[in-house]
Amino acid sequence: MTILAPVMMLKFLDLFFIVFHTGFTLFNLAGWIWKKTRKVHLITIGLTLISWFVLGIWYGWGYCVCTDWHWQVREAMGEPIPFHSYIQFLVSELTGWVPDRGLTDVMTLCVFLLCILLSVYVNRRLFSRFFKRRVS
Repeated sequence: MTILAPVMMLKFLDLFFIVFHTGFTLFNLAGWIWKKTRKVHLITIGLTLISWFVLGIWYGWGYCVCTDWHWQVREAMGEPIPFHSYIQFLVSELTGWVPDRGLTDVMTLCVFLLCILLSVYVNRRLFSRFFKRRVS
């Protein structure tokens, strides 16, 4: 019974990370579209930027907290992930195709930067109001 509980917890955490991380990623891709989610989208994009480029200073560029924790869970389950990134893992899981690491990194970065630009564009009124208050 004592061995079963940790195994069940690890399986739960594995599923949790797949659902949560995939949802977070999809929200980063599309959260800027809907007016009601635009402010939250700025927060999630900001958190991703901090993870990739600030924590990335110490852990390697593109470091993702969710990926790191998920990989630790998979290691503890005895099922290590042989992929460099979560996107590479997700594409492989969904399609069976293992994309090239370089291609995955470049495409992920390009799409992410596009989503940042789109988010800033659709939130430009929010930014202009914020900066007008700060200046006056």
